[in-house]
Amino acid sequence: MTTLTLRNLSAYYDRISALRGIDLEVSSAEIVALVGSNGAGKSTILKAISGLLDKVTGTIRLDDVDITRVPPHGRVALGVAHAPEGRQVFAPLSVEENIRLGAIRRGGAQIARSLEQAFALFPDLKVRRRQLAGTLSGGQQQMLAIARAIAACPVVLLLDEPSMGISPVLAKQIFRAIARLRDDGMAVLLVEQNAWGALQIADRVYVLEAGEIVRHGAAKALRHDPMLRAAYLGG
Repeated sequence: MTTLTLRNLSAYYDRISALRGIDLEVSSAEIVALVGSNGAGKSTILKAISGLLDKVTGTIRLDDVDITRVPPHGRVALGVAHAPEGRQVFAPLSVEENIRLGAIRRGGAQIARSLEQAFALFPDLKVRRRQLAGTLSGGQQQMLAIARAIAACPVVLLLDEPSMGISPVLAKQIFRAIARLRDDGMAVLLVEQNAWGALQIADRVYVLEAGEIVRHGAAKALRHDPMLRAAYLGG
């Protein structure tokens, strides 16, 4: 079993403190959701884990390996994949070419397996495999961003706002796909403004306010938490 562990993690943008003393864990076959208002630090946690922030203190470990100072490409090689907010697909390339880029470090046989996995997870992409990514709908681009991330064969998948700006129907498809990845053994750390949708598939939840974790626990229990419902679930 793989475990990603953050201990006393703090992060800064220039001299501005963005995270303070974050302790967090996510393990194989588990979805952990990060819930909080805009600016709470959710995306900053994902960037810190994937190595996109320079000013970080504390420790980030993947099993017994301290990856706090490992460069981003090294973290990918160790099994950390990040599907960022805003999709960021390669618009001039086809669906298949985008997925192939995600698996480029894995070699020919793995590329074929990654394509097969992506198309099984997102059948909409299979029928559009030759279509340019920039011509896809927002929901289809989000599917492609996730497919490209999992093409790297990660053990830990970081997802930033996968349902943002897409239709409720496609959002449900994406949440089902994320749950399937968890059921297949992947560790998933999920940032979502759609707190209710996240809580339906998550196993555990951390609630962030102003760069600090103020509450955490089992998702099933926190669905009924009065504070959480009032702040993020509409009553």
